[in-house]
Amino acid sequence: MSESVPKPDELARIDYKPPRKQWVDTPVEFRPGTWCYSAAPKNLEYLDLPNPRKWQPSDEDWKLPENWKEIILEGFKDRLDKYRSFQLFMDICVRCGACADKCHFFIGGGDPKNMPVLRAELLRSVYRNDFTIGGKILRKYAGARELTIDVLKEWFYYFYQCTECRRCSVFCPYGIDQAEITMMGRELLNLVGCNINWIVEPVANCFRTGNHLGIQPHGLKDMLDFFADDIEDLTGIRVDVPINKKGAEILFITPSGDVFADPGTFTLMGYMMLFHEIGLDFTWSTYASEGGNFGLFTSHEMIKRLNAKMYAEAKRLGVKWILGGECGHMWRVIHQYMDTMNGPADFLEEPVSPITGTKFENAKSTKMVHIAEFTADLIKNNKLNLDPGRNDSLRVTFHDSCNPARAMGLFEEPRYVIKNVCNHYYDMPENTIKEQTFCCGGGAGLGTDENMEMRMRGGFPRANAVKYVHEKYGVNRLTCVCAIDRATLPPLMEYWGLPVEVTGVHELVGNALVMKGEKERTNNLRGEPLKEMEDSGDV
Repeated sequence: MSESVPKPDELARIDYKPPRKQWVDTPVEFRPGTWCYSAAPKNLEYLDLPNPRKWQPSDEDWKLPENWKEIILEGFKDRLDKYRSFQLFMDICVRCGACADKCHFFIGGGDPKNMPVLRAELLRSVYRNDFTIGGKILRKYAGARELTIDVLKEWFYYFYQCTECRRCSVFCPYGIDQAEITMMGRELLNLVGCNINWIVEPVANCFRTGNHLGIQPHGLKDMLDFFADDIEDLTGIRVDVPINKKGAEILFITPSGDVFADPGTFTLMGYMMLFHEIGLDFTWSTYASEGGNFGLFTSHEMIKRLNAKMYAEAKRLGVKWILGGECGHMWRVIHQYMDTMNGPADFLEEPVSPITGTKFENAKSTKMVHIAEFTADLIKNNKLNLDPGRNDSLRVTFHDSCNPARAMGLFEEPRYVIKNVCNHYYDMPENTIKEQTFCCGGGAGLGTDENMEMRMRGGFPRANAVKYVHEKYGVNRLTCVCAIDRATLPPLMEYWGLPVEVTGVHELVGNALVMKGEKERTNNLRGEPLKEMEDSGDV
């Protein structure tokens, strides 16, 4: 953890008193640990994004185009015309404050401008000034203000302190989606080259190699073979690693973080064991080796460009449908944007499980099924031999990842799987899970190290809920179905002093799965002794 991050006891002292000045008169302070580095020029050039140059948000001169204000206001008008929801969200907010205390960044930091209603006001005030009659006449008395360099810097600071988790939208009586407002704010910033590298570099990598980490095709193959070796050492069984296999029934796509980053690697091994055990006719692709879509944090056009590669590869390989791994924002992109942006995938078939015959009607249009749904269906139809006792050293809780949970309603399937592969499961408090789940604090491209203080502040509500079940039930394992969560939750647990490790759901499935012909299992996927072996005294 960076030395610049305050100690937990300091960060826990949160002052909710607003500043003495009005919010419009309170300038932004780019303190270390609260903002993200700017995008490298080479990544902007690769993506044909505007104004590539060397700069940092802490610089006084942001090296903007001379006509930057005209560019942004024209972009503002274009998006008001294109997206009816954006126009609606600008007009209907009555500033009731129902969302004010729902944002994890406001709860963990106390900055009034991180109240969703006020963060949206940063954009709405410029909207009133330039696009409404009342604002043009009454100016500040109508809550209008002119777009200035200081306002632009304020946009950057706070729109990159929003993880687009949409928790605030659950409580809004008008249904305003603050994530859409943040997306619009970021799109406008992108028009003049004000973006962050932790988002733009993964997008550039995805165009270059098919995944966010820039893994080359041979690198992906090498890693999958490496995991097959590990599984063979553990079980005595050599699993197949089909890659770019034309005519396979199913294309499997998972986040690239599962390939190269612990603890996602153990989740990946769980997938491989499961597919081998059920004899699934599937293939990986070295060209569409990424389920995540960082376009969601950049622009609607970028969402469309990145999403297209998965379906282009499905068409090239001639598969019937797509199975997706444990990814968070992939599921909001696929199920809420894909049809209108990329069009229905009519060349694919409506997904039907080749093992159980179950028709996944919810994927009728997108032709893509979530691995949690797929595995839950296998368990329900008694297609897996599971020994939950192998996970008895674990006392498990589940973190509802924002996009598959709140945006897509994927609540019960992951829990159903976990409860069938573990004997000790405990939910966190009701007001912190499912629709009301708290964000990890590092989503929407904010999972980088230079803004670590904000990540720890934003993750405080989730850590507090984990602390509750840890102290009450002895929970020592936090599960999730999101690669970003698997990357951001471990440092959060460490920072807030919680002896709780993080895992994907299918790591637990891999532990519990009794494979046909396996040798005697003594360790779990992490190489730790199985609980049943500990109890027998054999280790």
